[in-house]
Amino acid sequence: MLYLDKDKLQNEPSLSGQDRAITDWAERYRTLAVSARHPALKAFYSAGVVDASTPLSEVPMVAMDFETTGLDPHKGGIVSIGLVPMTINRIHCAQARHWLLKPRAALSSESVVVHGITHSEIASAPDLVHILDELLAQLQGKVVVVHHRGIERAFLNAALKARIREGIEFPVIDTMELEARLYRRKRIGFWARLCGRKPISIRLAQSRERYHLPFYRPHHALTDAIACGELLLAQVADRFEPDTPVSELWK
Repeated sequence: MLYLDKDKLQNEPSLSGQDRAITDWAERYRTLAVSARHPALKAFYSAGVVDASTPLSEVPMVAMDFETTGLDPHKGGIVSIGLVPMTINRIHCAQARHWLLKPRAALSSESVVVHGITHSEIASAPDLVHILDELLAQLQGKVVVVHHRGIERAFLNAALKARIREGIEFPVIDTMELEARLYRRKRIGFWARLCGRKPISIRLAQSRERYHLPFYRPHHALTDAIACGELLLAQVADRFEPDTPVSELWK
């Protein structure tokens, strides 16, 4: 399978099949807590999530990033997961977690070139199902922060369906989508394209540059999770307020 850098999806900031409008995630969690069968998933939903009107200053968050074998969640697999708890005031690096996983899909040479995770490194790594309880416990009660929700949310949903026959739903704040609100409102006109004008990049690295954040080497799940969390802090400081309702950012 040909591996493509997920940043190349920057022109398509809304790709997830879970992007149907859910205005009340707290109520959705209550419903899912009743129907969930797997104990860890039931505990995840039962922990609840903040009300849509909660100000950003009171929202517990966790920045999360995946490295994968490709971009199709139905054909690919998760190779590594990085996550770090945060609020809009602080990123808690001491509580960060990183897992290498053995995907059920084969690694391709293209994917190895991108994320640098080799066959030998994952040979003795656990399957996602063996860290699932811990992963969901880390996500409980928090709003997930990602850079392009079409990867993390879609891949975790597909991975759980393949393993426990249940998917997962959760709200995310997508830092790529927040950049898209500024730089994807209008399509570039014909003459601008003819003159060679290109869309402003909403990739993670280029988005960070606009906020004068430092460069980090990309494609390490934990580093990218921290980079995404830092980007959100900059975005909030730039154009939101601490009392902005979380509903204005999450999907």
